[in-house]
Amino acid sequence: MSDLTTVELLWLKGRIENRIRFGQPVSEKIIDGQRRVLSFASGSIFAFVRWTSNDFGTVLSRVDILRAVGAGQRYSTVPCVSPGGESLLRLSGWQKVERVLQFVDAVEALDINPADAAPDYWHHVHNRLSVNETPRPYTRARHQAWLLRRRRGL
Repeated sequence: MSDLTTVELLWLKGRIENRIRFGQPVSEKIIDGQRRVLSFASGSIFAFVRWTSNDFGTVLSRVDILRAVGAGQRYSTVPCVSPGGESLLRLSGWQKVERVLQFVDAVEALDINPADAAPDYWHHVHNRLSVNETPRPYTRARHQAWLLRRRRGL
């Protein structure tokens, strides 16, 4: 197994949209006008959003925030993600997906890359949205505390 996690993205106008909302890929391979493959280094965090519709409307809305895994690490399988990733957040249903995207926007509004936010924050968002509670917003102070913990190896 490689230390890269690959994500296959597909876009078919009005039918399927698989995209990365945030994350820092180390490589990109364009297959054709509708398909490409992104690769992420072990330990990097990214958001994978999937949307599918048919003649009757939306049939799938899902967001996964994943940490790319290295060789020998445990992972959850996710369609289009090879081998899979450590799941920090996994929600489906447009209302929940839209709410998560609003939290991503709020982190970006602080001039913080969501991929650099504390992984625990994404767990917090997941736990609160799944029981219809409002998560605490991410703050600069919380981010600074995370950066300090990360530097100390905690």
